[in-house]
Amino acid sequence: MTYPDDLPPPSATWFTHRGVPLIRTVASALTALDAVTGLDAFTLPYPPEAQRALDRTVLACLERGAEPPLSLPDLLSWCRERPVADWPVDLPADVLGPEDLLLDPESSRPTELCHEWAELSTDSAGRQRDREIVFAALRLCREHGEEDAYTAFRRLLVERPVLTSAEAFLVSVDHVLDPVKELLRRIYRPVPDSYLRKGEYAVCGRCRTLLAPVGDGSWWCERDRCRRRGEAPIERRIPREESGELLQLERPLRQFVTGPGQAEAELETALTGLGLRVRMWPGYDAYDLHVTFPDGWMWAVDVKDWAHPAFLGRAARPVPRTPPYDEAFWVVPQSRVTDRPGYLAAYERNRPASARALPLVTDTALRARALTRLRENGNEGEHGA
Repeated sequence: MTYPDDLPPPSATWFTHRGVPLIRTVASALTALDAVTGLDAFTLPYPPEAQRALDRTVLACLERGAEPPLSLPDLLSWCRERPVADWPVDLPADVLGPEDLLLDPESSRPTELCHEWAELSTDSAGRQRDREIVFAALRLCREHGEEDAYTAFRRLLVERPVLTSAEAFLVSVDHVLDPVKELLRRIYRPVPDSYLRKGEYAVCGRCRTLLAPVGDGSWWCERDRCRRRGEAPIERRIPREESGELLQLERPLRQFVTGPGQAEAELETALTGLGLRVRMWPGYDAYDLHVTFPDGWMWAVDVKDWAHPAFLGRAARPVPRTPPYDEAFWVVPQSRVTDRPGYLAAYERNRPASARALPLVTDTALRARALTRLRENGNEGEHGA
């Protein structure tokens, strides 16, 4: 997932829907407050972000003659139990599915959709944070002339969002990462006790993030994509007394770097398994994967693991021409398209004219396209099965 300078502003059509800035305000407040206090710790007076979200929701309801939430806990109940499509607000057709919630009903934590709404907010600190860190890493690695350091930095954030004290020490003495050592110390944060159950932490076997204990004795994964695949498998349990000071990446980076990066890594594995040469985050992250076929034909691939196709469509832009390639694609995990019927069509409806030539395909379809090309050029070999 490469980082454009910024997401485009809402189009004139979006501005005609008064519910868009409201939902952005609520989502931004939820993600900011969850990062600082948790969403179950509010007492009067409410924090300014929460009070602003409540005030704007009440005003929107009164303007529509609807019953408003009576308090912040009441608004949180809306976010947890009431699909946003059922709120008395005016929203564009493509921005919501019928069951979309801002808070997960099991854990009461912001959903990925909530984080993506907050990403659109002009005053979202989380939105700026992930870009701030990635741009800082790019600048530092360029200054040192160390493209390998940037690649190692990105791979670390993707593959190891959780570090024990011993693992953090090994990272600290890895000289490849020297240009970004100070940055790493800032973005890996101590894990709060809320992740403990009976003196142990648990790491998800699919997305490698920490699992949160929930009331029924099970574990909750923060990734929507992971939860839809069933109960989270536990990759490892980390006893508190053995972990030292357990660290995890801060939430904006887990959401917008680790999650999409794992989809990128899965595609890397699939394409190298076909015998293709794959270079990750080439040209200091000009795009995600540079793929070379045996006959020299080259693809540029950007992976976009977004829950919301309209937001993705609005962010579409041509893939940078350097490093050079013959074809370019944006790729979304097949699971996103399966979970939300009409995903590809919604993307296309919201894609700007400047990106009309940019196809969006699933990772499954891209692998099939690669296999077809290998067969047509007589290069399938032993990898084509």
